[in-house]
Amino acid sequence: MSEAGGAALRLVVVEDDDLYRNLLAVCLSRQPALFVVGSFADSDEALARIPELRPAAGILDIDLPGSMDGIELGLALRKQLPDLGIVLLSNHAIPQMLSALPEESVAGWSYLLKKSVSDVNALARAITGSVSGMVTLDPSLVAGLRPRENGRLAALTRRQREVLDLIAQGFTNAAIGEALVLSEKSVEKHVTSLYDALEIDRANAALTPRVEAVLMYLKETRSRWNAAVPGRGAAG
Repeated sequence: MSEAGGAALRLVVVEDDDLYRNLLAVCLSRQPALFVVGSFADSDEALARIPELRPAAGILDIDLPGSMDGIELGLALRKQLPDLGIVLLSNHAIPQMLSALPEESVAGWSYLLKKSVSDVNALARAITGSVSGMVTLDPSLVAGLRPRENGRLAALTRRQREVLDLIAQGFTNAAIGEALVLSEKSVEKHVTSLYDALEIDRANAALTPRVEAVLMYLKETRSRWNAAVPGRGAAG
């Protein structure tokens, strides 16, 4: 695949499984707006070579051979490429680990299950969301998250929760309107209502309200899968 007029997003892939890495590269190469400029099997080689490639986003397996896992690699790459979008790939549903990232680094991270890579729309939202500085979650993870009792999310209206679910999946206001059959102006009102209900300070310049909302979403929910498997280890 070649870059069309320089408009395509430059991507790198870091995945230790040769077959999966090649399949992922093929999947990405079918998208005209994406351009894979490098792929690597371990974190040390990736850290040494990715900065010179100047990608817009890195798609990183969480469980990598080498001296760093995918999260550590993402943080290390951000020191050299501050605007790099990070898409974490995992076999396990533990997106709450994103809320543990340093506040100054958390914007621009997506969490996608490996089984969802074949979902072109979900993959595209994860990539573009990370490049745009959002925090984006896998659709099936969102479907499996449940509000904690007595938390702010539990008090949301049905419509507010629908809007928050879509924000967490990386939908724009226009796309939310299409999904819920609402005008974009109505969506904007619902988003404002959502921020008010979550008591998000929109004057805080540290993080955008959208990122704040998704982080709160992660902190105040629990995964039905993790709840069913006590003591589950790290994602990979």
